[in-house]
Amino acid sequence: MEGVQSTAQLVAWLGFALALVFGYVANKTSFCTMGAVSDVVNMDDWGRMRAWMMAIAIAMLGTGALVHLGLLDITKTYYTKETFYWLAALVGGLSFGVGMTLAGGCGQRTLVRLGGGNLKSVVVFLFLGYSALVSMNGVFRIFTDKVLRAELFTVHLEHMQTIPSLVHLNEPTQHLMVATGIALALLVFVFANKEFRGNVDNILAGLVVGLVVVGGWYVTGKIGLTENEFMEMAYVGTDSKLAESMTFVGPLAYTMDLWAYWSDKHVTFGVACVFGVVIGSFLYSVFNRTFRWEYFNSPQDMFRHIVGSILMGYGGVTAMGCTIGQGVTGVSTLALGSFVVLFGIIAGAAVTMKVQYYLLMREA
Repeated sequence: MEGVQSTAQLVAWLGFALALVFGYVANKTSFCTMGAVSDVVNMDDWGRMRAWMMAIAIAMLGTGALVHLGLLDITKTYYTKETFYWLAALVGGLSFGVGMTLAGGCGQRTLVRLGGGNLKSVVVFLFLGYSALVSMNGVFRIFTDKVLRAELFTVHLEHMQTIPSLVHLNEPTQHLMVATGIALALLVFVFANKEFRGNVDNILAGLVVGLVVVGGWYVTGKIGLTENEFMEMAYVGTDSKLAESMTFVGPLAYTMDLWAYWSDKHVTFGVACVFGVVIGSFLYSVFNRTFRWEYFNSPQDMFRHIVGSILMGYGGVTAMGCTIGQGVTGVSTLALGSFVVLFGIIAGAAVTMKVQYYLLMREA
C-alpha cells in the first residue's frame, strides 16, 4: 500500500513539473487556442493556429511511439472507449467553444492569465470549476445523461473508437503508422508557411505543448501503472484511474473538490497540473516583469465571463475535455470523439466571434 501511495505522489509531482513547463512556455509564447481561432476568423492570421496544429502533430507522433513501444496501453483511456456519445461530444464541444469566447480564453489560458495577475481569471476559475463539478455529479448531469447520452444518440463499437481501429488496424505498429501519416501531413501544412518558420515563439509553443502531452501519457500510463493492494495492475495518481495527460476542465472541478474535502482527498496528476500551469506562468511573469493586475472593465464584462465560464464547465465535462484535453491530448490518441469535440469547439468559437463582431458593428 505504501508503494502505491508513493507512486501516486510521484505521478502527481511529475505532472506538476510538466505543467510548470507548460505554463511558463504558454505565457512566454502567448499560446492560446481561443486566440488561435480569433486570429484566423478576424485577421486571417494562422500563426497561433499552426502552433496548435504543430502541438497536435507532435503529440500524435509521441503517443503513437509510446503505444508502439508498449509504454502506453491506449485502450486504457477514457477517450478511446467503445461507446461513442456523438451528440454529447458535439454539443459539449460547441458549448465549450461559445463559453471560451465569452470568457476570453479556455481553461488552460485561464490558468496562464491567473499566473500573470489577471483577476478576471479568478472569477472564471471559480465558476468554471463549480460548473464542471455540477456537470460531473450534480443537476447539470441530468440533461446530459437523459438526452445527450440517450441510446438514440449513442454508437456502440466493436473495438476502440480510434481511427485505426475503425478500419481494423488494431496492432500498435499500425496505430503508429496511421498517427505518423496524419502528423506528417499536419507538419507539412504547418511549416509550408514561411512566416511560421520564422516565428520562434510559435514553434516553441507547438513543440513544448506536444511534448508535454506525450510526457503526461508516459507518466500516468507507464510510471503510474503499478500493482495495487489487491495484487492487480492498476493506474494510480489519476482521477479516472486510467492513463491521462494534459486537460484543464475536470481537474479544475477536482481541485475545488479537494479544497472542500481536503482530509479525504489527495492531489492527483490533474490537480497538480492545475497548480503547475499557474505557478509556471507566474514565474515567467515575475522573471520578465510582465506581471500586472487586471480586472473587469464593466459589470457587463463580468457577466459575459461568468456565463462563458459556466458554459465551459458544462461543455468541457460533457465533451470529456477542452481545447487541450480533447484538442491535443484526446486527438493524440486518434479517437473519433476527440475530433468531433475539436470541430465543435472551433465552430462554436468561430460563430460566437462572428456574432460578437456583428453586434459591435450594429452599435458603432
